[in-house]
Amino acid sequence: MSKKVGVLLVNLGTPEQPTTQSVRKFLAEFLSDPRVVDIPRFIWLVILHGVILRIRPRKVAKLYQSIWFEDGSPLMHYSRQQQKALSEALADQNIPVELAMTYGKPSMADAGQSLAKQGVNHIVVLPLFPQNSKTSTGAAFDSLARSLKQCPHVPGITWVSDYHDHPGFIDALAASVTEYWAEFGRGERLLMSFHGVPERLEGLGDPYARQCRITAQMVADKLGLKEGEWLAAFQSRFGREEWVKPYTDATLESWGQQKFGRVDVIAPSFSVDCLETLEEIQIQNKEIYVEAGGQEYHYIPALNANAKNIEFLKTLVEQYLPDIR
Repeated sequence: MSKKVGVLLVNLGTPEQPTTQSVRKFLAEFLSDPRVVDIPRFIWLVILHGVILRIRPRKVAKLYQSIWFEDGSPLMHYSRQQQKALSEALADQNIPVELAMTYGKPSMADAGQSLAKQGVNHIVVLPLFPQNSKTSTGAAFDSLARSLKQCPHVPGITWVSDYHDHPGFIDALAASVTEYWAEFGRGERLLMSFHGVPERLEGLGDPYARQCRITAQMVADKLGLKEGEWLAAFQSRFGREEWVKPYTDATLESWGQQKFGRVDVIAPSFSVDCLETLEEIQIQNKEIYVEAGGQEYHYIPALNANAKNIEFLKTLVEQYLPDIR
């Protein structure tokens, strides 16, 4: 049987509208997933539905409203751009590209049906999570598996588990920093801020934090940075338990108190800009740094659909084709 290959890009998901109701619906699905929050179900669901979903959606909706695009949230906007650019890059090989979200729309089932209608019988599934964690990559795998239960004929699947140390990925990150510095100058330090996970996950064997540190070291090496000129830190912690350290906000507060001049920040665990980069990193963390005494703060955008990143994603897909075909 001949192989007709398609690509399924997978991102986390997003509310459909910047409204309290839409955010509540999204958070209910997202935070109900045991992959994301793995404390005992009964206890967590009481907290989630009794407290969090009564308070948090309104606050988050206001944050989304400040960064919303005409065609949706930043995550959806940039993910669609990636899909379109990669589809064009692979068009000469007749490889269609669809986009799915782990939570919300477009669903895995809808994207899979679209590929099937285009004659695809083997899918390269590419989660847009450079580093592998049960909370992101694992959750995407579960979502894919559930969608395949509806499939009358399960296609061949090639699963890309991560690309944290892929030379093309490191080159794309380093190039984005170099290009930014060429246009806007360079700060005293570069902070690489990764999405955080609970500290205990690392002890249980989750590779995410280790892979983040590897990514950061490789980018620093590619840029020729010396010790003291850069640091890897972790953001977006939630709840009371200890998360992987150092914390991004605490680091920036300390640097501000030390009266640093300019710092530059990138977010290498985010394939596209989203709420966590455009609001938390670019706005909230800048306020923390400046209010603590720091002077100048620059956020370097995520890779999004820039040419170097699309070239890398194309190369990443192509490396699997010989074994498929």
